[in-house]
Amino acid sequence: MLIQTPGKGLYDELFDQNNQIRPHCKILEDWLANSDESLIADKRREADVLFQRLGITFNVYGEDQGADRLIPFDLIPRVISSSDWQKLQAGLRQRVQALNRFLFDIYHGYDIVRAGVISAEQVFSNPQYQPGMQDLKLPRNLYAHIAGIDLIRHNDGDFYVLEDNLRCPSGVSYMLENRRMMMRLFPHLFAHSPVAPIDHYPNLLSETLRAASLKPNPTVVVLTPGRFNSAYFEHAFLARQMGVELVEGADLFVHQNKVFMKTTIGPQQVDVIYRRIDDDFLDPLAGNPDSMIGVPGLYAAYRTGNVVLTNAMGTGVADDKSIYPYVPDMIRFYLDEEPILKNVPTWQCRKEKDLQYVLDHLPELVVKEAQGAGGFGMLIGPMASKEELSTFRSLLKARPQDYIAQPTLSLSTCPTFVNEGVAPRHLDLRPFVLSGKKIQMVPGGLTRVALKEGSLVVNSSQGGGTKDTWVMEDDLC
Repeated sequence: MLIQTPGKGLYDELFDQNNQIRPHCKILEDWLANSDESLIADKRREADVLFQRLGITFNVYGEDQGADRLIPFDLIPRVISSSDWQKLQAGLRQRVQALNRFLFDIYHGYDIVRAGVISAEQVFSNPQYQPGMQDLKLPRNLYAHIAGIDLIRHNDGDFYVLEDNLRCPSGVSYMLENRRMMMRLFPHLFAHSPVAPIDHYPNLLSETLRAASLKPNPTVVVLTPGRFNSAYFEHAFLARQMGVELVEGADLFVHQNKVFMKTTIGPQQVDVIYRRIDDDFLDPLAGNPDSMIGVPGLYAAYRTGNVVLTNAMGTGVADDKSIYPYVPDMIRFYLDEEPILKNVPTWQCRKEKDLQYVLDHLPELVVKEAQGAGGFGMLIGPMASKEELSTFRSLLKARPQDYIAQPTLSLSTCPTFVNEGVAPRHLDLRPFVLSGKKIQMVPGGLTRVALKEGSLVVNSSQGGGTKDTWVMEDDLC
C-alpha cells in the first residue's frame, strides 16, 4: 500500500525527518505494507455499517440543519511511544491537580488573587464564575472529576496543551468504540502488539463517580438533556457500561432538599449526578427559568450537600481560554513545581499591548473566543480571506476581552485514508483524566483528525474524524 510521505518541516507520527518509520511504529508499517487495498476498503465499509447500527453519530452544524451523520473513523491508528506517554501522564496529573486547587481557591480563600498572580476582575467577572459556590464544601475539595485535556504535537516534537475541558468533556465513548472496532476488524494486530488496553475506563469512571460522594454505597445516575442532544449516544453508552441509570430532568425531583429518582418501585434517593448539562440549565429555579431539561430545586439540594454534581458547578472558569495562560503559574503557585507540559504562547486581547500585537499580526495568528467551543468562533489567520480578517478586526476592537490569540502551530500529521489514497492529515489528542481518591487515566485518549488537506480544525462538530490511539507498552516492538 502506497503511503504519501509528509511535507517538510512537519512532525509526522509515523515517519521521522528522514522519512524512516519510527521504531515504535514498526508493527504498523508491517501491517500496512502487507495489507491488500481491496481488503482495507472492505473493512472501511464494514466499520461504517457497524457504527451506523450502533448509532454513533454527531451533529455537524451548518450541514442540513444539523442533521445527524457518522463521525468518520480512520482505520490507521495513531501510535504513541511508551516514553512519550509516561511524560504526558505525569504532566496531565500535574495540570489537573493544579486546576482543581485553583477552583477550590477561587471559591474559598482567593489566595492566587491576593498574591497578584491573576487579577480579581478576570476571575470574578468571568461568565462561568458561580457566586453561589463560594464557601461551599465539596467532598475531597474536587471540582473537575472528569477532565479532557486537548494536546497537540508541534513540529519541534514536543506536546503542547491547547485547551482544558472541565465542564462536560465529551468524546470518551468514541475512544472506546474506536478500539472495539479495531479489535473486531483486525484481531490479529492486537494478538502480536503490546498495545496498552483502555477497556477498563468505564470501571475507572464508575470508581471516580462513587468516590465523589462520602457515602459508602452511593446511587449514581447520568443526567442527559435527552436523545436530541448531539452527544446522547455517549450519555447512554457510559450509563450502560457503568451499570447506572440514564435519566432526564423529568425523571428526577427534589423533596426536602434531597434528589430522588422516579422508579417502578417508588422514589430512590440519588447521591451523585454525572451531569451532561451546562450550569445554567441544571435548575430553572436558580439558572435559566426557561430550562426544560433541568431539575427544579437541584441547586438547593446541591448547596445543602445532599447530592454531588460531577463536574461541580462553576468549573467553567478554569477552562475559559482567557484563564488558560495562567495554568503554568497555577502549577508553580499551588504545587511549587515547574510545568511538565507546555502551554501555547497566548496573547490576551483584553490587554492593550497584546491587542495591538494581535491586530498588527492578524494574518499570522489563530484567534479564539474565550468562551468558544467546537472550533466555532475562531479565525485561522493564514487561511482566512480578507473579509474574514476584516470582520475579526472589528470584533477585536469592539470586544477585546472576549478573545485570545495564539501563533499558528503546525499540528503533527498521521497517515490517513482519504479519497486520494493514504495521505498525512493533521491531528490532536484528548486524554481523559479522572480525579477521585487518586488521579487516574487510561493510556492514550481520543485522537481527532482533520480530514481536509491542510486543515487544522479537527473538531467532529465541523466534520473532523477520529482514530484509534495506541500507546505501546514496549517502544521496541
